[in-house]
Amino acid sequence: MPQTLAPAAELVGRELETALLHERLRDPLVRLLTVTGRAGVGKSRLALEAVREVGGEFARVAVLDATAPGGWPAPSELSEPSGSSESPAQSRSPRSPRSPRSPRPPQSSQASQASRPSGRILLLLDDCDHGARPAAARALEALTADPRVIVLATSVEPLGVYGELLLPLAPLPVPSPRRGPASAAADPHALQEVASVALFVRRAREADPAFSLTLENAAAVAEICRLLGGLPLALELAARRLRLFPPHLLASRLRGRTTMLSGGPANAPARHRSLAALAEWSCRGLDGADRELLGQLAVYEPGFGLWAAGLSAESAVETLLDRGLLAVVGEEQGELRLAVPEPVRSYARAELAGSGGEAAALDAHAERYRSLVSGAQPGLRGTEQVRVLRELAAEGANVIAALRRLRERGDGEAAAAVVLGCRLPWLAQGRLREGLEWCDHTAEAGGAALPEAVRARLADLSGVFALALGDPQEAVRRHRHALALGKNVGDRRQNALVSARLGAALLESGDPAGARTVLVTALSALESMGVTGGAASAAASLAAALRADGDRRRAQEMLDRAVEAFRRIRDGRGLAGALRTVAALALEGDEPDRADRALRESLRLYGAVDERTELPGLLEEFALLLMRTAPAQRPRAVRLLAAADTLRAETGAEVADEWRSAAERARTELSARMDWTDFAVAWAEGVRMAAPEAVAEALSAPAPSHRPSAAPAPEDRSLTPRQVQVALLVSEGMTNRQIAAKLDISEWTVVNHVRQVMRRLGCSSRVQVAGAVGRWA
Repeated sequence: MPQTLAPAAELVGRELETALLHERLRDPLVRLLTVTGRAGVGKSRLALEAVREVGGEFARVAVLDATAPGGWPAPSELSEPSGSSESPAQSRSPRSPRSPRSPRPPQSSQASQASRPSGRILLLLDDCDHGARPAAARALEALTADPRVIVLATSVEPLGVYGELLLPLAPLPVPSPRRGPASAAADPHALQEVASVALFVRRAREADPAFSLTLENAAAVAEICRLLGGLPLALELAARRLRLFPPHLLASRLRGRTTMLSGGPANAPARHRSLAALAEWSCRGLDGADRELLGQLAVYEPGFGLWAAGLSAESAVETLLDRGLLAVVGEEQGELRLAVPEPVRSYARAELAGSGGEAAALDAHAERYRSLVSGAQPGLRGTEQVRVLRELAAEGANVIAALRRLRERGDGEAAAAVVLGCRLPWLAQGRLREGLEWCDHTAEAGGAALPEAVRARLADLSGVFALALGDPQEAVRRHRHALALGKNVGDRRQNALVSARLGAALLESGDPAGARTVLVTALSALESMGVTGGAASAAASLAAALRADGDRRRAQEMLDRAVEAFRRIRDGRGLAGALRTVAALALEGDEPDRADRALRESLRLYGAVDERTELPGLLEEFALLLMRTAPAQRPRAVRLLAAADTLRAETGAEVADEWRSAAERARTELSARMDWTDFAVAWAEGVRMAAPEAVAEALSAPAPSHRPSAAPAPEDRSLTPRQVQVALLVSEGMTNRQIAAKLDISEWTVVNHVRQVMRRLGCSSRVQVAGAVGRWA
């Protein structure tokens, strides 16, 4: 048996595989079982631990190293009489023999012979790889001809013998790469539940008993586990290095060069003493074409698709997949997402650089993703929006890598084209700070060499990201700069689009009148040019401005136009944003059912594109609606508020003080109305929710119940300050028109306020409202 790191150590994170292996070894129908997986994944250790556990149930157990000299045993050599067989106790020793001809223990009595199991023979055949594969396959065919022999083999690839059952062994799960300072991925308690982290921490404590997982080092430990792909051998070697480097420095050294890890035990096989040796051993035997393909794919970031990498057939990567040199890391839109795992990726890139081929491979990669982003633009504006956004999200890391390469070689126009093409994908993915930085850097690096039209569009896009980050004043400044640049270009369409975005920024900065003026002009220009999507966005922003001015009737009319246009062009993300304004208007008109329907549709639309930027605000809006319409759903409201808080932190966005105060008031109210423990548990659950889980949590809430207006719930009897004003003026005998003039609001708004006052006070007429107001004194 090859000696690996701490062979007698307890397995970590392998409970399911261990149970399955035990079950199959006990199955009388199983003859050959092969544990497969990448080098360093722990196949030998798992197999040996299984033999220790179930070896006593066999008449004889033998362990052989397939790479050791001395030939293979014949079935007759294994099937000796029970009186001369190994005892189960010796066969389960940590240093199991490499040959079935090991010394036999003395037999104490006939009783001990009778108590031993008889019949079945278990043979553990380890390391059936590379040059040992052909001989192993031939020997296994002969051994399994004896019905008493059960063979447990370990190999990177299936042995291809008839009747072979496989138990694939994958690396340990790693923490999810959530962004942001408040990410749940940096929570030590949550991290400790991830198998790769648990193994790393356990081995770290063996190297340094004082080590512990803390708030300060949790993020670095999570990154180390991700960089190493959860490979157990790599994690153990990394844990040993903590004697020299703290976690954050170790993570920094591992980025892009995991093969620097070494220091395995001197009595371990050479390939287990360093990741460079492990990667070299893994790549042995590759022919020229396979090795060239591996080098080309090594420049791709994990998560690439076959099509994006220019591979038209899966057969082109079959050999690499079988040998664990290429791994399936997920699926998106029916396509496998792939990665060259570490340390093979670092090793292959080093080989590529040594042969002088790295620059060409990086250029080819950058060109593929430049073309991918360019070709995706029509789909972002039509019925393919969901598919295209999800594909670009899956390829997000590779798009960023392509941009870095374009920047390195000074191709400013190509880099600008990619950045501009990523407007909607980066907004949906929540890459706000990153997007803003790429806009600024690309404009600065290109300087005067960039066409003025390109610089104007970069300035406009930077304003979009600034607004999404919660800095409307900065967004206004950037959009105005874009308009100044655009005047010399004379692109009416682009200038109208910039004006519409400027209007949205003015509204968020607290200037609804200025926003209204700009948006009216922009909307007229966009409609005259037939820019349907831009006109719909401008109409939605104008509706929000009209609502802020209290003109609900015109706001609703404008919003209806925007919603109809978004539906017609199948712009799901734009429609979701407009529906949020629909819900706000519905709540002001005391129509919670309508608000609920609008918010639920918005949630489904955001969920379809995996929206990150706008989702936190929507979750908070839905939580506030639940608090108003379904008091029994308070724990769910807490979870949604916590999820929103965490997801927003990942984007780096800030919110307006007014909205932050509303969310804080909601949290305060919920904590006051709930048992503190229940509140804390619900909040912790929400913090751990990923975006899809938060959407599902919201959509699983029951629809609002219907209550007769004559018997309102006690919590519905409170009036807003504006409703109190309206009620007092009604009690004075004023008409709706007179109230509108007095309060400087539209008559339609007064009508809706009167309806809300009557409903909340349980009144059926204005006379009854006056009577209720009279009793306030």
